[in-house]
Amino acid sequence: MKYFEKIQGLLPLGYLYLIILGLLKESIFFYPLGIHILKFSSITDILISPISDITSNPILIILITFIFLAFFIYQAVLIRNSHKEWGKKILKSYRLNADVEKKELQKAMIPVFGVVVAFALLSLFVGLGIGQGKMVKNKLEKQSFRNNYIVTFSSGKTAEVYIIDNNSSYYFYAEKGSKTVKIVPTGNISSLEVINPK
Repeated sequence: MKYFEKIQGLLPLGYLYLIILGLLKESIFFYPLGIHILKFSSITDILISPISDITSNPILIILITFIFLAFFIYQAVLIRNSHKEWGKKILKSYRLNADVEKKELQKAMIPVFGVVVAFALLSLFVGLGIGQGKMVKNKLEKQSFRNNYIVTFSSGKTAEVYIIDNNSSYYFYAEKGSKTVKIVPTGNISSLEVINPK
């Protein structure tokens, strides 16, 4: 019951961390395109952004699973070898006492796990934002993108476009021959047809 209460107390911090991850990733991604994304996003868009990125990219799911598994394996090996000299050195660097029982040592490693996972996710999302932002900027400058959708606007006009991203309120896209990003409210688009899936 105590663990459940502790987890319940940490949930608001988890949500806050998700918001920070979403803010960082989206801001860094749109910065090279000259878009201040916070003006075009709701808090829900920012909160959902990390979850959306994780679920839409299988490589991210694999990386995050690997981070969790690597830590659990690391923790198991470290606890099993806590009586050895190298194990004591590592535990001392975490400010943990190697002489306590293994169950107590496992409990003491949970905060370490939290910090490691938080740092790994932060690095992952900041790296994604930088990499994807630069990639889109280069595609726009070199006109090397492929149109991926046919958009039908509510006016009846259709156009082949490269959709960069979207949220609940806006679509961000570019057209061949233009190096600028166009932003259109979702209400102005009546349909989208995929022509070049990723």
